[in-house]
Amino acid sequence: MSSKAKAVASTLKAKTPGNKTPPEKSHQALMAELAVSASLTGAIVVEKFSKHTVGEVSLEATAQALALKMGATQKGNLSHAEATLTAQAEALNAMFTELSRRAALNMGEYLDATESYLRLALKAQAQCRSTLQALAEMKHPPHVAWVKQTNIAHQQQINTGAAPTKMAQESLENPEQC
Repeated sequence: MSSKAKAVASTLKAKTPGNKTPPEKSHQALMAELAVSASLTGAIVVEKFSKHTVGEVSLEATAQALALKMGATQKGNLSHAEATLTAQAEALNAMFTELSRRAALNMGEYLDATESYLRLALKAQAQCRSTLQALAEMKHPPHVAWVKQTNIAHQQQINTGAAPTKMAQESLENPEQC
């Protein structure tokens, strides 16, 4: 196990509430736990993708930050998720605006470029709408009503179609003529 992985593993064990991991776990079992650790796998992705935007970040510090945010979410604090969705919706809206502007600049001369920009713009718009819908559902969850209904009837007739014809009505009134 690399020293980086050992440091992250020990940090995550120390930060995890109610940690019941026995110290005699094998190397393979510990590596498997690390491979499926949500905070570690998330931290690996964050580390790789944020390298060019914020510079080098520590895998250990990123895993700790993710573990704290995950713990807050598990306790019902969704403020970080709401802030993330809001920021993403605004970023997607900015992408839609810029891609639409570029499509308009190419319109009439470069139809292939116009079409490509419009497709990307509409995809950004659809994702923005989806993100805002997720945010709205998070802030105002749909109400679910569980209704118990008992239909008690000794003689019950349910008519779901059109009214019976005259011939059918007569046969219902005089069943012995059928």
